Amino acid sequence: MAEPFSVRVSVRGYETDTQGHLNQAVYLNYAEHARWSLLQSAGVSQARLVARGVGPVTLETTIRYQRELLAGDEVDVTCAFEWGEGKTFRMLQEIRRTDGTVAAGISAVVGLLDLKERKLLADPREVFEELAADLTLFGL
Repeated sequence: MAEPFSVRVSVRGYETDTQGHLNQAVYLNYAEHARWSLLQSAGVSQARLVARGVGPVTLETTIRYQRELLAGDEVDVTCAFEWGEGKTFRMLQEIRRTDGTVAAGISAVVGLLDLKERKLLADPREVFEELAADLTLFGL
């Protein structure tokens, strides 16, 4: 299997807490940044999603913190799709130091929302297959 999509992020000082650790909420920002970067790399911009009348929604997120991150650390944030049946899919992500040490694992249940009907699409794969220039990034 190919390596998952990855984007590099530098931990900035203002993102840390009083102990000098990356603030727990910022891990979510990094994960979201990587997901949008993956979509952009696949040719699926926010504008194209809105024009199609859909938007991604996160229904559940679980983070497992494994190692601290400090200001100045460089990390790679990965993204991989895990497809099942139905309206949702999982985004599996890791935040890794450049030496390969996993700082956090993130699992999110995601779907695509019909922006007019305000309901999840029955098969989100169809939209990605329609809009994406590179389906390999979606594991399709």
